[in-house]
Amino acid sequence: MSELLGIRSSIDNIDAALIHLLAERFKFTQQVGRLKATHGLPPSDPDRERRQIARLRNLAVDAHLDPAFAEKWFNFVVDEVIQHHVELANGAGAPGTADEL
Repeated sequence: MSELLGIRSSIDNIDAALIHLLAERFKFTQQVGRLKATHGLPPSDPDRERRQIARLRNLAVDAHLDPAFAEKWFNFVVDEVIQHHVELANGAGAPGTADEL
């Protein structure tokens, strides 16, 4: 049982790190969204998204992670980022950012 608890503790630590990394990632994507809004650029960039998917699929293979899962994760995150960019373009701060606090 102590081995199980130790493994679960490691998983919990990784989950916490992932949350912090995602928060940091979203700070940068908010900067991108503000720049796009300022310069009248579209919220999404399909060419970049395609390049990123290819890059992440390759990284997943190298890391012995299912590339389809890596792509699904990326698409989930990008959908949220695009929504934030749309909100910024419409003059609203993105949810969960300092703009709302």
